[in-house]
Amino acid sequence: QVQLVESGGGLVQPGGSLRLSCAASGSIASISYMAWYRQAPGKQRELVAEITDIGTTNSADSVKGRFTISRDNAKNRVYLQMNSLKPEDTAVYYCNAVLQEVSGGANFRYWGQGTQVTVSS
Repeated sequence: QVQLVESGGGLVQPGGSLRLSCAASGSIASISYMAWYRQAPGKQRELVAEITDIGTTNSADSVKGRFTISRDNAKNRVYLQMNSLKPEDTAVYYCNAVLQEVSGGANFRYWGQGTQVTVSS
């Protein structure tokens, strides 16, 4: 069974930094796309940053210049380096991946369980 497991969340003061990590495991043939989403209390889930298997990236305007997404294809991992954190960054951050399993040729979207990031003084 494919699993995405996030880690690295926690409590940080405004202006601080955190690095989130997501590891994909299971019978994975390939990962086409990985991304970080977040959902703040009372708000809908939104895309934070995304990256393809060849390294093409895109990020939300609200985090550009502060957050950086990266990946390690060999380890099936994606990271989110978050700098200059603001209280409005507080949310549950979810790892997302579009991948192909060894058992079949179709691509499917998978989600991690989420990790809480709280930015507060």
